[in-house]
Amino acid sequence: MDPSAAWPFREPPDAEAITLDRVLAGEAPILLAARDDDGWQLLDGEHVFEADAAVVLLGEIVQFDPSLLELAELPVGWHARREEPGAPWVRREGEPE
Repeated sequence: MDPSAAWPFREPPDAEAITLDRVLAGEAPILLAARDDDGWQLLDGEHVFEADAAVVLLGEIVQFDPSLLELAELPVGWHARREEPGAPWVRREGEPE
């Protein structure tokens, strides 16, 4: 992310977000992003167990995957999916299936 660019998210860069250990290890890409009243969940779209979860700062995960900047205006209660890294994000209202 360009440090001179304005932060586009409503949440500050030090807001906590949920992701997965396997995403952070580079074993799986972020293919599902969901925004609810509690914040962001940035997942790989596979089955998730609570033990797999990792808490990160929103600013750090955006540096890890800058394509998340495209989702900054995703409304609360919506989610976005993509088929693979680099594919377009498809936004939908409601919780992910």
